[in-house]
Amino acid sequence: MVILSRQSEVEYKLVLMRQSLEETGAIAIYLKGTDWFSWATAGASNTVLLTAEAGVAEILVTSNHAWILTDKIEAQRLLNEELNGIEKCYELQINPWADSKKRDLFIKEITSSGKILSDRSLSSDSSLPMSLIHHKRILLPTELDRYRQVGQLASEAMTEVLTQAQPNWTEYQLAGGGANALWKRGLHPALTLAAGARRLPLYRHPTPTTEAIGQIAMLVFCARGFGLIASLTRFVCFGSLPNEQRELHRQVREIEAAGLNQCQIGTPLDRVYAALKHAYEQQGYPRAIYEHHQGGTAGYLAREIVATPTTSDRLTASLAIAWNPSLPGAKIEDTFVLHSDDSLENLTYDSDWDHIDVDGRLRPVPLEIL
Repeated sequence: MVILSRQSEVEYKLVLMRQSLEETGAIAIYLKGTDWFSWATAGASNTVLLTAEAGVAEILVTSNHAWILTDKIEAQRLLNEELNGIEKCYELQINPWADSKKRDLFIKEITSSGKILSDRSLSSDSSLPMSLIHHKRILLPTELDRYRQVGQLASEAMTEVLTQAQPNWTEYQLAGGGANALWKRGLHPALTLAAGARRLPLYRHPTPTTEAIGQIAMLVFCARGFGLIASLTRFVCFGSLPNEQRELHRQVREIEAAGLNQCQIGTPLDRVYAALKHAYEQQGYPRAIYEHHQGGTAGYLAREIVATPTTSDRLTASLAIAWNPSLPGAKIEDTFVLHSDDSLENLTYDSDWDHIDVDGRLRPVPLEIL
């Protein structure tokens, strides 16, 4: 199938879902999660509560029909603002907001209590097949185009807020400025971490506080647009970066390079993990890899697969990747896509940010505001 439009992308994904029904003998596929909803609708969102894993609409697909299930509160907005262009692909099934049981009865009627595959299944025999999960992780050209937009906007938002930051800002102000910059660009601030000079060396996941950031600060984004999540980390320093900090950032860039150099088609994720582990040891930090996860593949989740010492999943073309090696006080992170020629495209690169060449790749350095 030639995919030239949002509608043709959804039609292709409906074919994939129906192939899964044939493979498993199931009656229907029932998708609830925000990630799967966006995948199946070519970028629509069922999110209202940002922290929820499931949204205000769901998808039910059988061998000959497809519905979006929602309630009266959400239906018209979804039709007008989220599903425009793919109205022919799904029929809306609307239940009263005060009677969610009608949705359950509808599903039971359609499936005749047969086997249902779901991303939120309660038993292993009704989980989605790995073949379909694999398709979700491999970006179609139309998805990659959307991902590029998300990455560019997210990196621009990051640059905007850090160039405006002040040392007397609190971590809340820094994170809030980041969230504001993302919202301005139509992106969900799925995650905004911020740490100032004191807390930066202490915690790998520094949720913001009322503390002033001081001389140096880190800001971390997981920015969501069209359901796709772009992850990136940047630092700002007021004045010249101290030599000790400069060395930490050099080391973490070298560690990341060891992992990125392993990112080739067919490479298992545990091999990338092993390369990162060895790089930590070479830099004199043999325990650091155990202090934070190192990242993995990305896409409709911030991490579709987290790399571990035993992760045998292999890298493939059109797969998004986000590694985030860290040391106490230093971290590096961007979101890449692996192409068929083994090249890595940095989706969150911003030409307005200062970079340094590391093994042939431009990698971000802390912003120094003198």
